[in-house]
Amino acid sequence: MIKDARISKYRKMLAEAPNYEVWKAAALELDFLEGNAEWKEEFYSDLYHYELIYDRLSNLKQYRQQNDFERLKRALREGLHHDLGNMGNPALYTRSRVGTKHLIEEYITQVCESLDYLCDNPVPGFPVADKLQFFRDTLTSYGRPTLLLSGGATLGMFHFGVIKALWEKGLLPQVVAGSSSGAIIAGILGVHTDAEIPEMLVPENHNLKAWKWRGLLSAMRGDGLMDQDQLRSCLRANIGEYTFEEAYQRTGRSINVSVSPVQAHQKARLLCGYTSPYLMVWSAALASAAVPGIFPPVTLMKKDLQGNALPYMPKVQFVDGSVVSDLPIERLMHLYDVNFTIVSQTNPHVVPFLSGRGEDEKLSLASLPMHLLKSEIQFHGQGVFDYLRKRLRPELLRQVSGQLYTIMAQRYSGDVTIAPSYSVRDFSRMLANPEPDYVREMILAGERATWPKISMIRSHARISKTLERCVRRLKKQNRRTAELRLISNADSNAS
Repeated sequence: MIKDARISKYRKMLAEAPNYEVWKAAALELDFLEGNAEWKEEFYSDLYHYELIYDRLSNLKQYRQQNDFERLKRALREGLHHDLGNMGNPALYTRSRVGTKHLIEEYITQVCESLDYLCDNPVPGFPVADKLQFFRDTLTSYGRPTLLLSGGATLGMFHFGVIKALWEKGLLPQVVAGSSSGAIIAGILGVHTDAEIPEMLVPENHNLKAWKWRGLLSAMRGDGLMDQDQLRSCLRANIGEYTFEEAYQRTGRSINVSVSPVQAHQKARLLCGYTSPYLMVWSAALASAAVPGIFPPVTLMKKDLQGNALPYMPKVQFVDGSVVSDLPIERLMHLYDVNFTIVSQTNPHVVPFLSGRGEDEKLSLASLPMHLLKSEIQFHGQGVFDYLRKRLRPELLRQVSGQLYTIMAQRYSGDVTIAPSYSVRDFSRMLANPEPDYVREMILAGERATWPKISMIRSHARISKTLERCVRRLKKQNRRTAELRLISNADSNAS
């Protein structure tokens, strides 16, 4: 009875935790009371190849202790693989609330320390330029995580909480993609440096007046239910006048925005520093948020050589990115060597169909009927709308059927999916300007939904983040070496 009372106490503390430290303390107590602490200490499990992990860990320790740089280099370059020995298996992160097998955690720590050691110490016959190439190649081979932010109108404020939780633990990916309201949050994040993120998370620092009702007559004329000028002013105030290229130069973060075409002979596009460097970020976010019927289509804007704004592809217009590509995972894999996807999913038509708010939930007999019902609705709905979009007339109904088919055919989850639990009150606030207190509520909801996923995200992302930091440090070293060489050559010529 005493043990049960303690478990109830810590579960309540877990649900009401105001920050990660309180949540983690309660979670560790529950892991101990429920017998999961011993499970983490045991190496053995049929869920992963523990002998392989142990051997790699032992070798890395030995090479570092002996200052054997050559073997350490080879062990990292050829032996560093994403999800080695199935250590990213979601089942390894459902047994306990904090962490997983200590062997996995020790291996990841040893890899990161070895990378930092190789990066920051002089190595005979391994100049800075060669080091930089080594770490770039290793990062390309290993891959990196990405954060994808879905649509969801005002409910997208939840994304700020996910960003805060990841940033505080040093796990916020360098690559961030968004569609619709997620594109707006990605745009705001993409123009703020890491040092500015605390300011970014204060609701009072933002223009929160995105919505202004225009009425049904406006919607029937094709101008939308809401005033797009109001949204444009809001975005420009919050994002500024940066292009994708300028935003990257400022923050080192790669922003990606999904937009959908209006014209039949255009395909969905992912706007980013690679594909459209001179495009203005607020313009891309405006297009991605142009939900058909709510806002009219958007002509994108770019900067010319003199920094003046002018239309980009003036004869082509774009709308809501979530219509066709809410989560552009495959495109991100090609552009950035993405190997792990963290999805913050707030779309109200998607969240109820997510399995237990996550992809790692075990299917029970009690949940089987609902799971089958959801699968049947999705399967048959997709088939019906596919038939209608190919044969239905008039054209308007055909286009609507096509959009509904695309919505049902998309993938809406990632390797880790973080989603809220909605109340009726939340749905009533979807198309309303949020008050600062409501934004703070949504931020805390996003944090609380993220904290249980931190251990799994850390296992996947920590090595990538370490490689990225090493590349940044080596770039600076390489520039300093080149500058010193130029100064030395100039002095030699002068003498």
